[in-house]
Amino acid sequence: MIKTSPPTGPKLTGRGSARRSELFEELVALLIEEGFAGFTLDEVAARLRCSKRTLYGLADSKEQLVRAAVVHFFRGATERVEAAVAAESDPAARLAAYLHSVAAELSPLSPQFFEDMAVFEPAAEIYERNTRAAARRVEQLIDEGVTAGVFRDVHVAFAADVITAVMVRIQQRQVAAATGLGDAEAYAQLSELLVRGLAR
Repeated sequence: MIKTSPPTGPKLTGRGSARRSELFEELVALLIEEGFAGFTLDEVAARLRCSKRTLYGLADSKEQLVRAAVVHFFRGATERVEAAVAAESDPAARLAAYLHSVAAELSPLSPQFFEDMAVFEPAAEIYERNTRAAARRVEQLIDEGVTAGVFRDVHVAFAADVITAVMVRIQQRQVAAATGLGDAEAYAQLSELLVRGLAR
């Protein structure tokens, strides 16, 4: 996962910025739980108990609102995942912490949210970008473990290429279709395979 480019959240200038920030968090929670394709702005406003004009204070359109919410989610997830990695010193524990944290961050996302992301190009692009950044991060963590002598002397670039392929398949919903595993469950399984397979 990686921090993504603006827009990253609501317009928070001027009076009422605290309320807009709180409203945006409520919006993100709603979309994560129920998806977004089926909602109109009127319906979102009703669910959040605010006016449509208030929503336009967060973004200029439903599409921009959704994109900002997706970016906001992945930015926060990235920070929390990296905090979990930073808390570990052993390379194997760092790799496990990374993948388990990714799984934990994805677990609250509803199947509908994943389906909606897959067909909404701006959101799909953000998810794909984060997936590829996550694959690069895993490569770094594997290289760290090989260098430290904790992992077997594998071909790091090849291992990273295989992992990237799996992560992209997860992101593109191919793993879910083939196995029935949700994205979070798939990342947890990938973690087990990697850590056990790389251990000396």
